[in-house]
Amino acid sequence: MSRDPDGLHELLPQWHRIRDAQQGEPLRALLAVVAEQVDLVRAGIERNHDDWFVETADDWVLPYLGDLIGYRLLPGHEQALTTDRRLAARLAPRRDVADTVAHRRRKGTLALLEELSAKTADWPARAVEFARLLAVHQPIRLYGDGRPTAGTSRLARGRTVDLRDGAALDLVDGPFDTLAHTADVRRAGSARGQGGHTPVGVGLFVWRLRPQSVSRGPAYCVDRARNLYTFSILGNDAPLVAKPVPEPSTTHIATVDNVPAFLRRRLLADRLADFYGPGKSLAIWRDDDFQPIPAADITVADLTDWAYRPARGQIAVDPALGRIAFGARGAPRRGVWVTYHHAFPDELGGGEYPRERITPRAARVYRVGPGRADDRIMGAFERWRADQAAGRATGEAVIEISGGGAFQEQLDLDLEPGDRLEIRAAEGTRPVIRLLDWYSNRPDALNIRARHAGSQPARITLDGLLITGRGIHLTGPVGALTLRHCTLVPGWTLTEHCEPHAPQEPSLVLDHTTACVDVERTVLGTIQVVGDEVRTDPPHIHLTDSVLDATDADREALSAPECRHAHAILHARRSTVIGEVHVHAVELAEDSLFTGRLHVARRGIGCLRFCYLPPGSRTPRRYHCQPDLVGERVVEAAERGELDAGHVPAVQEAEARRVRPVFDSLRYGTPDYARLARSCAPEITRGAEDGSELGVYHDLFQPQREDNLRARLDEYTPAGADAGLYFVS
Repeated sequence: MSRDPDGLHELLPQWHRIRDAQQGEPLRALLAVVAEQVDLVRAGIERNHDDWFVETADDWVLPYLGDLIGYRLLPGHEQALTTDRRLAARLAPRRDVADTVAHRRRKGTLALLEELSAKTADWPARAVEFARLLAVHQPIRLYGDGRPTAGTSRLARGRTVDLRDGAALDLVDGPFDTLAHTADVRRAGSARGQGGHTPVGVGLFVWRLRPQSVSRGPAYCVDRARNLYTFSILGNDAPLVAKPVPEPSTTHIATVDNVPAFLRRRLLADRLADFYGPGKSLAIWRDDDFQPIPAADITVADLTDWAYRPARGQIAVDPALGRIAFGARGAPRRGVWVTYHHAFPDELGGGEYPRERITPRAARVYRVGPGRADDRIMGAFERWRADQAAGRATGEAVIEISGGGAFQEQLDLDLEPGDRLEIRAAEGTRPVIRLLDWYSNRPDALNIRARHAGSQPARITLDGLLITGRGIHLTGPVGALTLRHCTLVPGWTLTEHCEPHAPQEPSLVLDHTTACVDVERTVLGTIQVVGDEVRTDPPHIHLTDSVLDATDADREALSAPECRHAHAILHARRSTVIGEVHVHAVELAEDSLFTGRLHVARRGIGCLRFCYLPPGSRTPRRYHCQPDLVGERVVEAAERGELDAGHVPAVQEAEARRVRPVFDSLRYGTPDYARLARSCAPEITRGAEDGSELGVYHDLFQPQREDNLRARLDEYTPAGADAGLYFVS
């Protein structure tokens, strides 16, 4: 850390430096240590001015600045500063500390509650005062002389429901409900039975799912004869959400335009011009037209079972299912392209969200897509090989795919020793690689082969891609395969109800290769390992912030053929594994969920910590894992005499069932894929080492965000009011 370790030594007279050099320079070494400490003191003094301001202060200074104005910190902030800076930022958001004084001046306003949700939890929200939705009896004095009084505002709150007002009925019991309700004695902040419609009730409706965009991507043709399409390229139903628009001011109450709300059919029909068009929530292009289909040709309809048929020249759109149906005269001839937004819990798998990318200096970049030198991935790969042969390129190359189109081609990548190849999506795009059934007598996977071994084995990276139709087949002496921000669709492709088309088929096959596989923020199906257990060492498979999905807890997520132990060593960090794992060894698994049993052949090495493992798993030593932990607590209760010893097995079994993970959905393609349900046991939702949830969404820190938001609600809600959180998504 020293800027100039010899700075003090050079200030000495020349005679002392000569004598020090003759003795082996012990004085120079001592002064280098002193100079390092001097530089630390100097840097601290220079930082003092920046630490006076909340915008530029270090993270460790924020609690002290907040203490000057009475800002309340959540427990665990001090420990998080030394273990996880991201968690510390969630426990003490910089924006929340900076605006504490301003928030106190606006205490009790609905707009402030929405702003607190955005700043402390990063959740868009809408605040609702339930007293204004409470049905009340009308005083007789209001009708005395016909003159308005202070209670005239109640005249519209006790009326009966207008059954002809379909728009209002469509929003009942939601964040935008306008109908009068009878009183509910349950509190809005109750942890057992949440109510809220009381004279003092205040509800904060929050959206946890994030809107993910798809810009001018190809739609999927379900039926060419009847011109039926889905917005999703995979052919599954994908409910559309609104693209949030920033609120105009801090005093503005959020509307449906400001939150990622699911688009209802009636809402889209009534306000089609607000949500349809370029730069808005959705748009549809036909053939080679540069302008989207006019809104006048769009009709909103219920396309369940594809029963509705649009009139001639009309295009029917169902936002609740993400379906499109063309009329007789509006049938496209050269394709359909769509822009839309769908909901997902996190930035995971292939998507248009920002990703950190580093291009090596020696690598040559080949761009693929419309208007580029190559319109095929294999064309760019072959041009790289030709440039290598001509001496115009080295062994490092990047094939960057621009545009969000679908690439349907045979991908056979033959790598040589020393090759460094990266195939990635351009910034803000989500290209789709569709591996079709080209041949009837052999597989049609994405083949990656290394035919020759060398001192520097080949390495390949796939970044930001969505691969459907088939999986990846890796063989030969490849050094490493990295899957980063990719989606290898579990089951290869999906049906309209998000069921896997080929649930038994693997997404990644490691065929007699020693490649180290690194999977980061990726969704993929089954991994199958075929190797020589006698002559080769097991390859390492690293799962980090990813989902390994076998489409069912009873299927093999990682194994060798015929459900044998895979000749591989698994590393799992903050991941969710759906299915059974049969593996040679587990080096480390932490903060992860295994829905199927884990069978490890070599149990003398490795460790599992802060994980959930189903009963019957054979693993290395475990530390703080479930349901082992709750079972130990039952035994401790029996030893203290709080429980009859004869009831211990039954209570342990009941506790094991209680802490079993419960998910909102385990089907890829649904908005809440692999997300833990609200009814899941706290030992799972807060079971990680830092108190966050187990599994792939650990880094969202949702328990800490919820605790922080509830603490701010208690602080800024008016005295006597009862505030509660309502999770819309």
